[in-house]
Amino acid sequence: MNILILALSGIGDALMFTPALRLLRKSLPDAQIDALVMFKGVNDIYLRNSDINNVHYFDFLKQGIYPAFNYLLKLRKKYHASINVYPSNRKEYNLINFLLGAHKRAGVDYLRMNTREFGFLNNVRIIEDDSVHNVQTNIKLVEKLINEKFTDEPDLNFSINNEDESFAVEYLKKINIKDSDVVIGFHPGSATLKNHIFRRWEPEKFAALGKKLIEYNRVKILVFGGPEEEKLKQKIVDSIDSGNAVSAEAEDLPQNAAVIKRCDVFVTNDSSLMHIASALKRKVIAVIGPTNKSYIHPWHTEYKIVSLNLECSPCFFYSPQPLICSRNDVKFKCIKELQIDMVYNAVVSFIDK
Repeated sequence: MNILILALSGIGDALMFTPALRLLRKSLPDAQIDALVMFKGVNDIYLRNSDINNVHYFDFLKQGIYPAFNYLLKLRKKYHASINVYPSNRKEYNLINFLLGAHKRAGVDYLRMNTREFGFLNNVRIIEDDSVHNVQTNIKLVEKLINEKFTDEPDLNFSINNEDESFAVEYLKKINIKDSDVVIGFHPGSATLKNHIFRRWEPEKFAALGKKLIEYNRVKILVFGGPEEEKLKQKIVDSIDSGNAVSAEAEDLPQNAAVIKRCDVFVTNDSSLMHIASALKRKVIAVIGPTNKSYIHPWHTEYKIVSLNLECSPCFFYSPQPLICSRNDVKFKCIKELQIDMVYNAVVSFIDK
């Protein structure tokens, strides 16, 4: 059986498919399992995953419709089955899955806008369940495809090699982080498409949290983020205004992950780095506003979720529509009024432990 994994929706989603991928490989050890991706970070992760034979990397966002169509034609009908990883509730992803021409096309039957986003083009489907984690939904999708029931739920899979580890060792020496230091990682960023920037806790609060942790707990702070988040990272470091806070630098995602591995606690928005920290078994403090926590809580690691748990939450489910807030008092109150001490106390409970 030749199977193509469509991991087009981003780093975190691709990472949360890796437990299902592990089970698929165990069940079909001789299968040709390839992946189609369009983000470099996903390419970095999947190239290192031993459960995948080949990775097809094509930037659909930059290349345009005609080059994309020609690229898909080269892959058309080369696979017996294809899987749209969860979540992929967009007509573009479903059209790509259809155009690839696999006999079995797996995808989730979404509770919201499924028909409008062409979910019917997938012919092996499971019904979305708002109460379960993305990892579990992906496992159910694989179960449906190969008609097998699994009893275990593996960890997320992010491989770090010796070169990444060596980079981290040298980099940590360079920024004067010692083995005895307590290191707290911050990720103040997140995706920005479709108003997802409103899932972010304010950078001013990250900075205030950093100041308090340095003053009262004598920690060192590493601020992480992608290339597009450099200004955000530096803003927080400058606001902390201490030699004990550094904007973490790395050439790629695996190197970043190797440095994250040194963190004793990782404080993060709902983001891809939250899932990477989980894969690395860090203690994670997830600052969650509008997102459904059942979907995305850190997987198979120690974690605490800091949330206001408002009566209107969660309001962000997987939909192609932009994120909006229906409140009339404070827009995105769930994240804007989440106080520094709530996160601080969660971090200290891990430090003390």
